[in-house]
Amino acid sequence: MAAVIETQALRALLRFGTGAGIVAGDRDLEICLARVRPGGARRIASLRIENYRERPASEWGAEYARLLARHQASHLAAWLVIPRHEVIVRHVRLPGVADKDAPAAVAFQLDSLHPFSSEEVLHDFRRIGRTASFSVAVAEQRVIDFYTALFAEAGVKLAGITFSGSAVFVSSRLYTPPPAQGFLAVRADESGAAPAIEIYGESPACPLFSAIFDEPRERATALAAAELRLDPGAPVLSWDDVLPKPAAAGPASEPAPSPPAWAAALAAACPHLGAPLNLLPPPMRASSSRAQYAPAAALAAVLVMLGAAMAADGFWMDRQYRKTLEAEMARLTPQAQRVEKLDRELAAAVQRIELLESFRRRTRGHLDTVLELNSMIPPPGWLMSLQITADQVALWGESPRADELLKKLEDSPRFQAAEFTAPLSRGAGGDVFRIRARREDGAR
Repeated sequence: MAAVIETQALRALLRFGTGAGIVAGDRDLEICLARVRPGGARRIASLRIENYRERPASEWGAEYARLLARHQASHLAAWLVIPRHEVIVRHVRLPGVADKDAPAAVAFQLDSLHPFSSEEVLHDFRRIGRTASFSVAVAEQRVIDFYTALFAEAGVKLAGITFSGSAVFVSSRLYTPPPAQGFLAVRADESGAAPAIEIYGESPACPLFSAIFDEPRERATALAAAELRLDPGAPVLSWDDVLPKPAAAGPASEPAPSPPAWAAALAAACPHLGAPLNLLPPPMRASSSRAQYAPAAALAAVLVMLGAAMAADGFWMDRQYRKTLEAEMARLTPQAQRVEKLDRELAAAVQRIELLESFRRRTRGHLDTVLELNSMIPPPGWLMSLQITADQVALWGESPRADELLKKLEDSPRFQAAEFTAPLSRGAGGDVFRIRARREDGAR
């Protein structure tokens, strides 16, 4: 719990920056400047450039440059959100894949995620939180080349090119995380040639969902909820409900930006707290000035110093505690050694006693065996040899009725499996026999 609180406190200190977001529609450009602070986000300015595809890029690029200069933001590199239908978004699960192996794993599956040849596309991917889910964005090379060439001609620095859903995913977590159980956010997209329904959603099954539908709103919502595996009662929100609310509405003379433009500007303001998927090739990515992060860096330095002081104090306490333990161990070591010596001597004595007891039991058993055999071989029978081991006896002797001796051994509770080990032969006083039997009392 303490780690979560510290992480939230650190994120609050790092909510500091200014960003520019641009949404490229099929006809118009939307531009939004946002300033993010720990206390809230504010819209600085917004601008709509109409019919940008047919106007000279240098002309509307100059309008954009004047907007940045008017707000002392000429150093900013903008995030560009391109039309949703120009980007393919896929959700891929890669259980057990480490971050270092993720690029190869995604590249291995990339051909199955789009209908183009591998030489015609650019892609980027992100792991969603600490899950095994990855969000993959794919766009045609010619589409990205068109926008990079167009904005380079206009003199607009781009930090990245993304799609609306990825910008919303990042910016919606700047202050208060969205509902963890899942939700849908629906908006009407009128930037294209024909009106459409754009849906952003999250769920445990699909942590980042972004799609555009040409179906009616109810039908599109039902399809998206099924894709996300949401419960019937899952909330259906607007994009404005998901994104942080602006602390100030901005100049009244300027139009309010669309949610994608606001989301892109917020994501551009705090890239250190998470960046959207970026389809702009790395060599073409521009960066904003780091001077704006000086206050946050100073606060972070103070926080690091306080953390170091606490760590040093903890280290000193641990060292003192270790010294105390070592002194106590040194004092008690001789006593512990004496106890161990007594334990060893006691164990040796117990072992000797058990050995003597086993010998005593063995001698008694042998005597009982001899008495039993003596009763089975009455005079004039006699034994020339008797061998007794722990588990058997071997008899060699002479008896006038040796054939009955085998039955007597079988009937005795002390013997079992008696057998002649050699044929009977005649001797001076009777039959000479050799018998072997297993002792039943051998283990006692």
